[in-house]
Amino acid sequence: MSIGSVLDEAWTLFTRFFLRFFLIALLVFAAINLLYALVVAAISSDNNGAAVALAALGLATAVIGATWLQGAFVYAVQDARDGTFDSSLSQIFARVAPSILPLLGAGLLAGIGIAIGFLLLIVPGFILLTLWSVIAPVVVVEKRPVFESFGRSRALVRGYGWTVFFIVIITGLLSGIASALLQAAFSALPEFLEIFIGSTIAQAVVAPFGAIAIAIMYFRLHEAHGEPLAAAAPVEA
Repeated sequence: MSIGSVLDEAWTLFTRFFLRFFLIALLVFAAINLLYALVVAAISSDNNGAAVALAALGLATAVIGATWLQGAFVYAVQDARDGTFDSSLSQIFARVAPSILPLLGAGLLAGIGIAIGFLLLIVPGFILLTLWSVIAPVVVVEKRPVFESFGRSRALVRGYGWTVFFIVIITGLLSGIASALLQAAFSALPEFLEIFIGSTIAQAVVAPFGAIAIAIMYFRLHEAHGEPLAAAAPVEA
């Protein structure tokens, strides 16, 4: 497994099935950014009660939405790697539903651990970010329990740590720069529309690439360790 091969396959899938990936992300980010825009509007109007309620709802929506999106892209990439994309958007999201709670648990624990790692001289944060980079695919595809998923991710990354690290960093930097540039194009809009429309479109365009790269990295780590995965489950009617 090499950095170039992972990024090349990610770019190929991203461009070939761009509309499908864009729509998956758009559905999630539209909900997240609508609530965020409403929170900002409530704060601007000094409606503190509404702002607090919307902020709580927005945080829950953001956490659940981002988690669902992670799982959705794993299934979408698994479906698309053979050159076809047979699943509908509703089928992709439905397949993720049973994994939402373990994904939430693993994601929150990993986020807390990585954040603490970055506070401890930064380096531990990068190490944990690398070792735990494929937790979401492990939970979704292998149906591993929350705590077991951490060890499984570490085992898959072992021997390919620097490759995984650079893929995560490169995709993160590219996504951040591209998202900032796209959002800047909507800066002339009123604040509410800038957040709801500008941020949603920018994130829906950019976020899939990084998520696709992580999913592909997971599948290629399996192959590198001599652990071929079964084909994607057939799509239910």
